[in-house]
Amino acid sequence: MKLHSYVVTDDTGFSPNPFWGYCTLANCKPAIRRSAHAGDWIAGISPKSNGNKLIYAMRVDEIISYIEYYEDSRFTAKIPDYDKGTVVYKCGDNIYKPLSNENFLQLQSMHSNGKNENPDTKIHDLGGKRVLISKNFYYFGQKALNLPETLEELKVGRAHKNKFSPDVVSAFLDFIGRQTRGVNAPPSSWPLNDDSWKLV
Repeated sequence: MKLHSYVVTDDTGFSPNPFWGYCTLANCKPAIRRSAHAGDWIAGISPKSNGNKLIYAMRVDEIISYIEYYEDSRFTAKIPDYDKGTVVYKCGDNIYKPLSNENFLQLQSMHSNGKNENPDTKIHDLGGKRVLISKNFYYFGQKALNLPETLEELKVGRAHKNKFSPDVVSAFLDFIGRQTRGVNAPPSSWPLNDDSWKLV
């Protein structure tokens, strides 16, 4: 089992997406998504300017392809729906619709240019090749947690880190095991008058 740590530069509910009963990492961080294995843990840390706090942690329970992700009924709610007014429907991360030519259509989303595709984010996202899925996750968002001294090593720069000593991994598992599972608060960047995060 490996522990992966990285900085969540934009905590919007899109990447990761902790809603509808699953925490999913389908976009951004392609290196982590290519290398992670089932049973690994991922820790998302806020930028240094925001205190390097723990925004979320997820155990990788399942790894699937983009085609499987889009076609799996469990994740239909994560397909963005801009016809619904609340933010939770707009921040869905299931944004790559399979095409008959083995390519994908990037749907309107937080990674598109309005209703048009964004070639840069599309290449970056699809470079990860796989979608990481978790039922065992802890999402803190606006209530991100201060890390104890034993977990100072989790604080990284813009890249990611996955080489930690057994002592650090053990300390992390002990720390996260004492927290409340699921969505504990809205994402850091979330409208004050939108409570849709509570509904899912």
